[in-house]
Amino acid sequence: MTIRVMLVDDQVLLRTGFRMVLAAQPDMEVVAEAGDGAEAIDILRATAVDVVLMDVRMPRLDGVEATRRICEAPNPPKVLILTTFDLDEYAFSGLKAGASGFMLKDVPPGELLAAIRSVHSGDAVVAPSTTRRLLDRFAPMLPTSGKEPEHKQLERLTEREREVMLLVAQGLSNGEIAARLVLSEATVKTHVGRILTKLELRDRVQVVVLAYETGLVRAGGAG
Repeated sequence: MTIRVMLVDDQVLLRTGFRMVLAAQPDMEVVAEAGDGAEAIDILRATAVDVVLMDVRMPRLDGVEATRRICEAPNPPKVLILTTFDLDEYAFSGLKAGASGFMLKDVPPGELLAAIRSVHSGDAVVAPSTTRRLLDRFAPMLPTSGKEPEHKQLERLTEREREVMLLVAQGLSNGEIAARLVLSEATVKTHVGRILTKLELRDRVQVVVLAYETGLVRAGGAG
């Protein structure tokens, strides 16, 4: 299966570099390019895309708002946010908007290709511990929507599922959670799947975001 990729960045040379790397892969094809978020949204109305590589800072419509609009559409493509700086405050907003992960623009080609394949398969490409580090630093600085956290969402979970969600939000892997709770790794994987289904989340990144938003985990990683 060929992964159809769209490049969204206002720097033509950067798009050219990414296109050359992707064109050399037998399972990838760059099917569209855009210089800003608004153009990307227009192109997506008529072009089938599996994964969007989305820049953050662009004219007209930035990558965060473009990601939000894209992910609100029916059957949207996966969005991978690309940032210039590690711990970029816009990355958190991008994850909240629906992106499946974020990476740095100077990522080695092999890691970028692996990230695209992971996102396409439904996985998140941001390690939970990295996501937590990002949230710890920037969550207090981000504007809020003015709404109280929807704690009722968590009432759908069993006691065990809440335990697993807390550990996921603290950055533990399935194996580490299994050891902590004295469960099999397969059982933990099942719990994580049920958490995603009950809370209508796509991946572990969104579990971490929701845990912070609802107060299940606070800045610093404390539960």
